[in-house]
Amino acid sequence: MSVLTRDEAQTRARLIDVHRYTIDLDLTAGDDTFDSRTVIRFTVRANQDVTDTFVEVKPAALRSVTLDGHPLDPETLDENRLPLKNLTPGEHELRVDAGMRYSRTGEGMHRFTDPTDGETYLYTQLFMDDVQRVFAAFDQPDLKAVFDLTVKAPEEWTVLANGITEHLGDGRWQAAPTPLISTYLVAVAAGPWHSVRTEHRGLPFGIHCRRSLAPYLDTDADELLDITRQCYDRYHEKFQEPYPFDSYDQAFVPEFNAGAMENPGLVTFRDEFVYRSAVTDTERQTRAMVIAHEMAHMWFGDLVTLRWWDDIWLNESFAEYMGYQTLTEATRFTDTWTDFGVTRKAWGYDADQRPSTHPVAPENVDDTASALLNFDGISYAKGASALRQLVTWLGEKDFLAGINTHFTRHKFANATLADFIDSLASHTDRDVHAWADAWLRTTGVDTLTPHITTDGGTCTLTVKHTGSRPHRVAVGLYDRDIADGGPHLALRERLDLDIPQTRSAEPRPIGKRPALLLLNDGDLTYAKIRFDSESFRTAGAALAGLPEPVTRAVVWNALRDAVRDAELPPTAYLETARTHLPHETDLALVQGVLAFAATQITDRYLTPEERPAALATLTALCRDLIRRTEDGDHPGLRLIAVRHLIDVAAHPDTIAAWLADGTVPGGPELDPELRWRVLARLAVLGATDEAAIAAELERDPSATGQEGAARCRAALPDPDTKAKAWASMFTTDDLSNYLFTATAQGFWQPEQADLVHEYVPRYFQDAVAVAARRGPAIADAAGRWAFPTHAVDTDTLHQGQTCLRDSDPIPALRRKLVDQLDDLTRALRVRGE
Repeated sequence: MSVLTRDEAQTRARLIDVHRYTIDLDLTAGDDTFDSRTVIRFTVRANQDVTDTFVEVKPAALRSVTLDGHPLDPETLDENRLPLKNLTPGEHELRVDAGMRYSRTGEGMHRFTDPTDGETYLYTQLFMDDVQRVFAAFDQPDLKAVFDLTVKAPEEWTVLANGITEHLGDGRWQAAPTPLISTYLVAVAAGPWHSVRTEHRGLPFGIHCRRSLAPYLDTDADELLDITRQCYDRYHEKFQEPYPFDSYDQAFVPEFNAGAMENPGLVTFRDEFVYRSAVTDTERQTRAMVIAHEMAHMWFGDLVTLRWWDDIWLNESFAEYMGYQTLTEATRFTDTWTDFGVTRKAWGYDADQRPSTHPVAPENVDDTASALLNFDGISYAKGASALRQLVTWLGEKDFLAGINTHFTRHKFANATLADFIDSLASHTDRDVHAWADAWLRTTGVDTLTPHITTDGGTCTLTVKHTGSRPHRVAVGLYDRDIADGGPHLALRERLDLDIPQTRSAEPRPIGKRPALLLLNDGDLTYAKIRFDSESFRTAGAALAGLPEPVTRAVVWNALRDAVRDAELPPTAYLETARTHLPHETDLALVQGVLAFAATQITDRYLTPEERPAALATLTALCRDLIRRTEDGDHPGLRLIAVRHLIDVAAHPDTIAAWLADGTVPGGPELDPELRWRVLARLAVLGATDEAAIAAELERDPSATGQEGAARCRAALPDPDTKAKAWASMFTTDDLSNYLFTATAQGFWQPEQADLVHEYVPRYFQDAVAVAARRGPAIADAAGRWAFPTHAVDTDTLHQGQTCLRDSDPIPALRRKLVDQLDDLTRALRVRGE
């Protein structure tokens, strides 16, 4: 397939204007394909001579093409490009009739049959360049148009789209024409949806899911709709431009590759957000943040859209920042920045220290394949962190004024970084252009290190700055709380400090020596922080005694960074967790620290010989948390502890008894998620078999159950079972995106290193082949989930390097391999190897 280059897009945008797409989809043609008929009305600009261009389409069968009533030869289709030659200035009409393939990889028109009840559901995911899998299009973000959509579906189905849909009878549905939007934002969802509908401020709202999930959606409908209304109202307080579309539907769809997609008027979410099992309040907060994030996109990305993919940060960084900030301001989730700090921000820090790093606003995104790689922790978490720092530096009043000017200037059109900076600059005397150059055009993570000198009882702070960005930070000065009598810390003072772009901050008197001096208190900038020696000792002794969770998140992140930089032994991090987590009250912190301890420290940073002791430490920690929650007052904390105890269990007896009894003593009862989690760990430990897995699948035949069974089967320590799992991933191509991921998650286990050793070199050959056959979504899954992360050794590193050098993996897989091999190199360095 030919990918679109920036130069080609710019050339085509100079040649034509696209006015309207009239699209007719027939979803009743069979199980493998659907019919797509498209009429595109466009204009060749008057200042052009007779010219050539092309339209994109990826058909199963291209039946006919006519241009201005004259037939074109379908055989001229070259991969995904249909040439349009000898176009004269003026109006043109292109008609394309094609058969299109359904997808099982979450790209294009995804088709899913629910194993619970046999019902079938379809939805589109047209991001980047997948609109071509559904209808013919001039597929680039700056050729906006009106989309007029008609869909034929089975009579009992409901069809959702960007605009309000009307059932015309005989299974035909007509969607209201859209305002001017980009091709990648067109959306259709069709099936026997269960829907909950309401109205807010005269606008139709709806939430939708598969019928088999109806009871779970109904249970949370009030919460989901309340969050939606609260965010909608808060955005209207912030933004002068009103919500720009005619309705707001949120569809929870199966086997979705992303968290959600910001289709105007029809946001699609992964339907794991319809909870079948118990979840923590932090997980509910995450779902609420995704709702807020996607709604922010209605302005950032949909109303005003990037001109080319180098400005994806104008979509994702803003939606990320606005999602967290608006949730904090408008809902019961008032501490979202703690979760951001310990979870999302770590994602950004990790991505920004790999060879694949890129600026928040890169200048070298040459084509759509390259652009797809930039949807990462930099475009989301680092970009949101940069915006949070911008608001701290600029002030929220001027920031929002600049945003509103930007919307007014570019609504229903496209804009660039330069356009946005100009909008900001019109409301401040500060040099926002220089700020943008320093923050958005550079890579890497700055490091801030405090140095304290004492003279006659008065201390002076100097901050050493390694990096290239200016920072406005808060410095927290904490003293021991003597009155409390325990290891608690009280905030004496929080100082504002400006750190210049390329040098250390000016010395700052701070009075008497604090027990803990914490740079970036409040987590308002994006930088690694270090401690002076006394503050480090205090943090180790009294971390849980810091009064604010976001402050504790900054400390935990600093410890995490120190482990990753081989400056703090992994075992010291584990001991700090063992000491302080039993006293922690914030669920996001407990979850984030345990996740890093389990997936990185025990599985990668410690040697196989050290791993059993680490698992024992984590088991003891989880038991402490379970004992602490016996009174029933902290169900979320107890659930986290139970989940992690299952995951780190070195012996099967306890968790096997839980599964047999259907409950943890004192609760909780084992719901489907916990039952599959226990069974997966028992599979790893060789303490279950295929018969038990089949019995559990009969008990829970849902899509989630199918994934659980695939994960468990792949985890069984049996050579024949491993061979079958490997073939299902890399040979047969029958697995959907979700079943591929589940199988990959089960396959590699540190406890089974000897059993799967022979597959490590095979991975680098087979992953390249399956990525080339099945495309970017499976390539991403193969690189993320199917990589042998447990194999921390130089042989794996050299095999991966050889693969990158000699095997030419497609860009999506190459990026994942580059990242995985860099993480492997880091793990070897942490181990001292």
